[in-house]
Amino acid sequence: MSYLSTVPEALTCAVSELAGIGSAIQTANAAAAGPTTRVLTATADEVSEAVAALFGAHAQSYQSLSLQATAFHEQFVRALNAAGNSYAQAEAANAAPLQLALDVINAPTQALLGRPLIGNGAAGTTVNGVGQAGGAGGILWGNGGAGGVSTAAGAAGGSGGSAGLFGNGGVGGQGGRGAAGGSGGTGGLLYGDGGTGGTGGAALAGFNGGQAGSGGTGGNAIVFGNGGYGGQGGVGLNGTNGVNPTPTGAAAATGTFGSNNSGTGSELVAGGGTGGVGATGGPGVAGGTGGMGGQGVATGTAAGGDVLFAAGGAGGNGGIAGAGAAGGTGGEGGLGYTIDPSGTGSFTGAAGGQGGLGAPGGQYGGRGGDGGAGGNATAQANFATYTYGGPGGDAGFGGTGMAGSAGGIGGTGGNGGHAGLLIGNGGGGGAGGFGGAGGSGDFGGDGGNGGHGGAASVGVTGSTATAGDGGDGGDGGAGGAGGAGGAGGAGGQGGGAGLLAGNGGAGGPGGAGGTGGGGGLGGDGGNGGAVGSSGTGQIGGAGGSSGAGGVGGEAGAAGSGGSGGAGGALIGSTGVSGHLGATGQIGADGLAGSPGRQG
Repeated sequence: MSYLSTVPEALTCAVSELAGIGSAIQTANAAAAGPTTRVLTATADEVSEAVAALFGAHAQSYQSLSLQATAFHEQFVRALNAAGNSYAQAEAANAAPLQLALDVINAPTQALLGRPLIGNGAAGTTVNGVGQAGGAGGILWGNGGAGGVSTAAGAAGGSGGSAGLFGNGGVGGQGGRGAAGGSGGTGGLLYGDGGTGGTGGAALAGFNGGQAGSGGTGGNAIVFGNGGYGGQGGVGLNGTNGVNPTPTGAAAATGTFGSNNSGTGSELVAGGGTGGVGATGGPGVAGGTGGMGGQGVATGTAAGGDVLFAAGGAGGNGGIAGAGAAGGTGGEGGLGYTIDPSGTGSFTGAAGGQGGLGAPGGQYGGRGGDGGAGGNATAQANFATYTYGGPGGDAGFGGTGMAGSAGGIGGTGGNGGHAGLLIGNGGGGGAGGFGGAGGSGDFGGDGGNGGHGGAASVGVTGSTATAGDGGDGGDGGAGGAGGAGGAGGAGGQGGGAGLLAGNGGAGGPGGAGGTGGGGGLGGDGGNGGAVGSSGTGQIGGAGGSSGAGGVGGEAGAAGSGGSGGAGGALIGSTGVSGHLGATGQIGADGLAGSPGRQG
């Protein structure tokens, strides 16, 4: 007796393809019928007419054969289609009694023990975000069900179900964020492989110390069979991007004004007091503006022998800024003013006070404070005088941008399951998880602008009036550094082989390191201050240098490979160790800012 095995679905597919072939042939025959069956004679002689008649007869014979072939093709397709339907109906009819018989056999053990006699275990479900264990396989024959996937953070994946007497353990479910994957189910009591461990959950801040979940352990075999593979470790936590604090818009108190000083006489020097330093700002609060320098005023009273000089007080320096806020602006220099309407002495002069220094920008991207303006100088006398405008204050430099944080380490791969007691190969260790990417650095703060020089003026021809220098612009702050990429997770260890024969499981490969974060943009340099509006001989302040771009984060280190499992005592070898993971990429350096302009 011979047996024939058929696949009804394959027969149905063949019918469809044959129908398409027949349709294509019919189309080609129809296109060729006209030119071949009605051949025109070349000339009116008898030979040409005989040749045309011969070819026309051949074409008509071909068309007749084509019609017969088409009819046979259609009959064959119908027969094949009918056979496929018959086989499908027979298969369904035969399966129904077998399923009924299987239900009858499984009913007692399902009612008493909660598992069938023959059949696979049910897959574990997810209840309130927690993966449940997979159902056990049939007592005699059946694979364990897959463990349920956990979606709640910190919840481990469901374990794979155990097999019956014969069968393979179920696959472990994936763990929730920061939690381990479920372990693979145990193989059959006599024969069967352990199930593969579930994948560890990706890291999540606040759970498991921010660590990624490890891969689930592969299931063990019992007597004969291979250990299950360990699950892959979860992905490490990505570093957070550096974010500079947002300034509140408020500023600390202004420094006290310098005291004014004035006098009248023929031999006199009058100087104003220095302005106070601006107050220190809290978080997000700009430093206070420095106090204005006091005025110095000298007035002559008698003719002859007058030596008069007045100097304005220096402006106070700007106050220290809070994090992310601008440094305080330097105070304006005080006015120097001399007047001697009746004197004919040898010297009369005045100098404006120097502008206060701008404070550095607060850490994490604060803008540098502007330099204070130089004080003006004025002298009015009947003889030669000298006046000097106060120099503008230098500006503060920008604060460095906030750095990105480092990426987290990838989860450890699960260990491979042990082979059966007698014969079998150990399960391979799971791969280590990928390291998290480093966070990007934020931008550096811009440098402040230098203060403009004070103006100088005199009242008579032949006197000298020198304008004040402009203050230098502040340098831009460096961009924040990128965070380092996280290291790849270590690979899991390979499972041991059976006592008699079998190879140890290979160690899992290490996870790849994470990519370093990009560096932040450097701040722009501040502009130099202009010279005083009147007077000659001085220069504007230099522009501030551009801030350097932040350094890109270091590449994450490669994860180490797991060690191989022990081989069988009689036959077998130790499993190979897993290879190192790939090293991550270095983060890109940030771009430098623009330099400031000359005053």
